[in-house]
Amino acid sequence: MEILNKYVKEVKNKTVIAITSKIISICEGRVVEIGKADKDKLIREESELYLPPDKKYNFSLTIKNNVMIASSGIDESNGNGYYVLWPEDPQKSANKIREYLVKRFKVKSVGVIIVDSKTTPLRWGVTGVAIAHSGFEALNNYIGTPDIFGRLFKVEKVNVADGLAASAVLAMGEGREQTPVAIIEDVPFVHFQKRNPTKKELEELHIPMKDDLYYELLKNVKWKKGGK
Repeated sequence: MEILNKYVKEVKNKTVIAITSKIISICEGRVVEIGKADKDKLIREESELYLPPDKKYNFSLTIKNNVMIASSGIDESNGNGYYVLWPEDPQKSANKIREYLVKRFKVKSVGVIIVDSKTTPLRWGVTGVAIAHSGFEALNNYIGTPDIFGRLFKVEKVNVADGLAASAVLAMGEGREQTPVAIIEDVPFVHFQKRNPTKKELEELHIPMKDDLYYELLKNVKWKKGGK
């Protein structure tokens, strides 16, 4: 919490604090010195499912915490000679940080997202993704509500957590910006909760692979089981 104490001086009610996963991992000691570990082995151990490195970019495509991401989220950039892994339990960290901010700033509603960057198929450039959230509803559900012509939505949901993460990561930058925290205010579309997300709410964020729109692609890939 020392970083938050140093750099976050004020938090208004109904604010979302975005924190990069890398800074949390460093604080947790989730780093491995390059040269003292095999990166491919680390990727396998940290993943739930993985594919061997591709021949063109030498990246492993993995699934970790129900997020499809390169190399289990392990990063070398701005690591000063270390591999930086994802936090051990991002959701636990998000909950703890939210509870701390509520107490410190004496506010009723504060949201927290732990963010990282990911690639998108068929698109150049990375965008932000929330690997954990707390203090607000991660999904805005339109199912069963009418559009402007009265037609009922059947499948529409908006991922608020990932949308906020994309904006935050864009503001934080990917290079030398040294901006691990972003404060997001004036977000009337965010439905705040004065608590951590429930197990059911977290489960509702994830789509089983067999129910996913991209299942026909995913099922034909020869996934290997990782260590998680």
